Amino acid sequence: MGAPPISIAEMSETLKLLGHPMRLTIMAMLREKETCVCDIVDVLDTTQPNASQHLKKLKDGGLVHETRRSQWIYYSLNLDDKPYLTEMIEQLPSMREKMQQIHSKGCS
Repeated sequence: MGAPPISIAEMSETLKLLGHPMRLTIMAMLREKETCVCDIVDVLDTTQPNASQHLKKLKDGGLVHETRRSQWIYYSLNLDDKPYLTEMIEQLPSMREKMQQIHSKGCS
């Protein structure tokens, strides 16, 4: 038994979420691995409140999971019920090199 078909309205809302370059970049990062918010801040060269605002929108839209470990929150992709996004996310430029260059501020 597969997932129920998604409506055009639901798909439209999800695609709107991905219309912002920062949220799309976050999705590209999470494609590589589960990531702590402080590492996202480093790669995006932004503030923690700004990154958190975008992550909240992605979480509220059902595109990411969050897991708390001690004082840190880690994010991962949540695309199991959105197969129409999987191909698109796979086409995003790799963030692997940028992510390897960051030095975690202690959230790892």
